[in-house]
Amino acid sequence: ADSLYVSEYFSQSAQKLSFYSWYGNAKLFHFHVPEDTVLLRWLLQASRGKGPECTDMEVTVHFRYGAPPVINPLGTRFPANATVRPSYNISIALSGAAQNTTFVNITTPAAGHWFIAAHLPEAAGRIEVKGFSTPCPYIFQADMFVLRLTDMPVLEPGVAMPQTIVSPAKPLHVKVFVPKHAAGMRLELRSCVTSEQKACAVRVVLGSITLPQSFQRIVTCVGNITCSLALDSPPWEKWLQIMVESLGAANGSVSLVMLASFTACRPGSSSSFLSFLSLNQSQTSPRPGSAAAAGSSAVPAGEASHNVSKQRSFCLQTQPVVREDLDVVSVRYRLLNGPSVPVGSLSPTLLLLNLNTGMDSGGSLVVNLLLNKTSLSLVNATVAACLSAASPVLSLNATQNCSTAFFQGYPLSVGTSSAEAMLIVLYPQTDVWFLSLQLLCPKGQGECKAAEAKVTVFAYLTPCFNDCGPYGQCSLLRRHGYLYAGCSCKAGWGGWSCTDDTKAQSVGVQNLATLLLTLSNLMFLPAIAVAVHRCYLVEASVYTYTMFFSTFYHACDQPGVAVMCIMDYDTLQYCDFLGSVVSIWMTILCMSRVKKILKYVLFVLGTLLIAMSLQLDRRGVWNMMGPCLFALVIMIAAWVHHGVKRRHCYPPSWKRWVFYLLPGITLAFIAISVYAFMETNENYYYTHSIWHVLVACSVAFLLPPRDKHKKPWAWSQKLTCRYQICQNDREELYAVT
Repeated sequence: ADSLYVSEYFSQSAQKLSFYSWYGNAKLFHFHVPEDTVLLRWLLQASRGKGPECTDMEVTVHFRYGAPPVINPLGTRFPANATVRPSYNISIALSGAAQNTTFVNITTPAAGHWFIAAHLPEAAGRIEVKGFSTPCPYIFQADMFVLRLTDMPVLEPGVAMPQTIVSPAKPLHVKVFVPKHAAGMRLELRSCVTSEQKACAVRVVLGSITLPQSFQRIVTCVGNITCSLALDSPPWEKWLQIMVESLGAANGSVSLVMLASFTACRPGSSSSFLSFLSLNQSQTSPRPGSAAAAGSSAVPAGEASHNVSKQRSFCLQTQPVVREDLDVVSVRYRLLNGPSVPVGSLSPTLLLLNLNTGMDSGGSLVVNLLLNKTSLSLVNATVAACLSAASPVLSLNATQNCSTAFFQGYPLSVGTSSAEAMLIVLYPQTDVWFLSLQLLCPKGQGECKAAEAKVTVFAYLTPCFNDCGPYGQCSLLRRHGYLYAGCSCKAGWGGWSCTDDTKAQSVGVQNLATLLLTLSNLMFLPAIAVAVHRCYLVEASVYTYTMFFSTFYHACDQPGVAVMCIMDYDTLQYCDFLGSVVSIWMTILCMSRVKKILKYVLFVLGTLLIAMSLQLDRRGVWNMMGPCLFALVIMIAAWVHHGVKRRHCYPPSWKRWVFYLLPGITLAFIAISVYAFMETNENYYYTHSIWHVLVACSVAFLLPPRDKHKKPWAWSQKLTCRYQICQNDREELYAVT
């Protein structure tokens, strides 16, 4: 009946989309689908602004169950030994209308964590100055509707349960709980008849839908004969949904009998008591050289070897594993019996890796196997391994692939020819993971029946594999309370872990970029010399400050190997920005030729206000444009005052305009144009160097001449001890008497 269904609605706040250059540009949505959900509907809404800068755009939306989607919009390479399965994605076009609404329906979805990631196309790479242009806002929001069955019938193992399908429009939903250590499951449908006492036709769907890959088992049963479906390695300790649909007439009901049975797997444990004793001894932390440490490491290893040879009748051998949480999205798995585990041929050795906390799917799971060649006497024997989620692979041989009932695992193998193997699972889904290992022989298992191999297993969860390498930075991202990590690459490197060197800069190019960006600041030396020569000592000290911090900021800001940081990066950046803006502020005030007391008051007051504004928003365009415009207003007002007072154009000399002011203004405008409109990520090292050169040269041209009553280096004459004629320091030049 319809009253048995409950509809629920889940929504999250909308997010502003970004053009894609790394995973941090993708906007993530995290939902939790409740148990007994029979229908899931996503409501995806994409919209854009109404300004002229808003153009047609395509939004890409990725879906994944259990973990954030692993995406690759740029087509870069993943790190070696990494497992990548394409994500399920759709595209939403924003061409005509300003808003697009799309629905995505999923029947019988898997209960648990679902993730959606949305982004715009690849970023153009242009460096935009904040405030010069208004980017178009593209907004995306995802809402989730679920239809949940409140009283879904429970199919008990070994108990036949009669059921009735009312009509084809109302399929039958039941669920069965899969116990731990279930090696196989068998579902049978018996006595299937219609209400008209005719042979029925039904379709049975076993399992739930997961994205990007779904492993639902579907079988069609026709007639009243017994119809069965068998599964190997069903998911342990989970509810398994079964949906039965009638394929008959629209008004006819179907009656049937359902029966579920399980095949149990008897596990063997490697010395659980001694493992517990070993754990207690390891927590007391004996010194490595002490006798207690030697005894605690030797006894469990020998006992484990004895148990493996003794318990040959078990279908698997479990090794105790301790999960050790180190930090956010950082876990280390430690084997209590030592890093080396015995692997036989009769039954697989099983290691349990718990990633079921809900906060472990935002990193990378790394599994490393190392074979002890001296422990394996057979030359052609190999150790096959399979990493799977939800349930283990209980039989590893040459004919069976690494898969369970509803999961395609990740295979590994080590042998005498290749003794080491590594596997990297990017964003592992939230679940209990199992690592199965078994010894295989090319001529059959009888050849290596009595053989045993020692394999050292290292397993850990890390936010970013290899910490993104030397050309990347590992960033911890957050969406509400969920944390995940991503790599931001530099120096032309790309890929998930910054291992793709297709567009990478060579070491020579990196050195050239560093030299250009640092040595171009030496062009401030002529400006400093001119300022000192004209007795502008305060201005010269500010230019020296700017040259120093700009040089070492760009030496620290470089990616790759050509880097040198004399202090904290944030401090260098702040000092560079502060020196640049204060230099422009003081240069324009110096050109205004106001009275000294007023000039120095404006110097100090403007510097304090600039320091405050840079602390509020360091990259805002008005932090530079505001002081410049205000100083220009003061300069123009002062020049008009001087011109009116003397009834002559100010500055009065045409040579000053032609040879100094006009070249300086031209260089300043070219520098602003290069800085605001021409810089990209690819040409930054030479366009920004041009900006340094043009600004420094414009300062040298724009500095006004010294007062005519002052001699060069007049400040040094004050150090002498003698009588001097008093001078009348007049601020106004060319006074008419």
